[in-house]
Amino acid sequence: MLIHEPRVVAGERETDYKAMATVTSLFFAWGFITCLNDILIPHLKSIFQLNYFQSMLVQFAFFTGYFLFALPAGKIIDKVGYKNTMVLGLLMMAVGALGFIPAATVPTYGIFLAALMVLAGGMTLLQVSANPYVTALGPTRTASSRLNLTQAFNSLGTAIAPYLGALFILSTTELSDKQISGLNPQKLLSYQQIQAATVKMPYCVLAILLVLLAVVIRFFKLPVLQTTSEIRIPAGQKVSKWQMLKRSHLLLGVIGIFVYVGAEVSIGSFLVNYISQPNIGNITVTAAAKFVTYYWGGAMIGRFLGAAVMQKAPAARILTLAAACAATLVMISMFTNGWTAVITILLVGFFNSVMFPTIFALGVEGLGPLTSAGSSLLIMAAVGGAIIPAIQGTLADAIGIHHAFILPVLCYLYIIFFGWTSSNSSSASSTVAH
Repeated sequence: MLIHEPRVVAGERETDYKAMATVTSLFFAWGFITCLNDILIPHLKSIFQLNYFQSMLVQFAFFTGYFLFALPAGKIIDKVGYKNTMVLGLLMMAVGALGFIPAATVPTYGIFLAALMVLAGGMTLLQVSANPYVTALGPTRTASSRLNLTQAFNSLGTAIAPYLGALFILSTTELSDKQISGLNPQKLLSYQQIQAATVKMPYCVLAILLVLLAVVIRFFKLPVLQTTSEIRIPAGQKVSKWQMLKRSHLLLGVIGIFVYVGAEVSIGSFLVNYISQPNIGNITVTAAAKFVTYYWGGAMIGRFLGAAVMQKAPAARILTLAAACAATLVMISMFTNGWTAVITILLVGFFNSVMFPTIFALGVEGLGPLTSAGSSLLIMAAVGGAIIPAIQGTLADAIGIHHAFILPVLCYLYIIFFGWTSSNSSSASSTVAH
């Protein structure tokens, strides 16, 4: 039985802070879970003796889930509404988290990847529903600001996750590749089971918390925003999702999300192995994992600041400046060693902060009743988090992890172009608070 609340039309209301506070908990949850992948990657790489490309299949499986479920998510929103889609997403995430138990018991890398794909599918339902929901919970002119604020709590989750993941998932002593290669099949299986078992408790706890959060959201009174199916659209405006890509700002936004998510995920995924390199941080994998907190913590600080700044400043111009700074920092890290390389790559997180919410808000600007459909395409573009890290893994195997960071630099160059283009378009002006 669905709970019926008063329906409101996006963009025709004052900001609903109570609803925002509730939905923000979802942003925290998916940020925390997504960032645990940065700890899983070096952990599974060691357990199963994977190369960089193979270890990046973690992100490939995870973000392929976004690609597969994004379009169905838009249809689900039209059928059951934004709130009930959020509930379904949380329950699906809980199922994916529980999939880590059989994956660790066997243990089998393929089952881990399958569980991650289910987890990502549920997260996709959340993202496709929660992101446009937040943009519609108040005036259009402050949409970027609201989305940056909620994404700041997403970054709080990503900042906490690496530290806790290092404590619980990397809690046992890992053998070197040379030591593992010397184990007989029976001892190797025993070692893999012991190492893989460290993920069971954290993901079981996550599953329980996700179910509890689903219950809270289910019975909480949230405004019910009109969906595409509930709004009478003139016949001349009825277009398919793919025809919508003819709207230049949406198409550029889709590409922007693709390259941004790819760059952000690539950097985060390689940080532990990168910082632990002898010529970079020269520290253990466990110690390096805790430094990932600074990368995501910088994104959290940047989003809180961005939410305030974008009340007064043009969102597109801030996006352009942030992308330029990120590209510069990555290049400095690529051509230096030691702690200069470490600090500059960690600082990229601060400038990443405003990119996703700003690109998203610019992409859906002016879509009106087609917002959920446009949102599906933008979230679908998060498949960049599957493809770009895999390409960077191939580069790392070929030319080394240090110089493989040229790929994120190219991604940031496109975002500079997108920000500059948006700042010169009429759609960008509506995101500025006058």
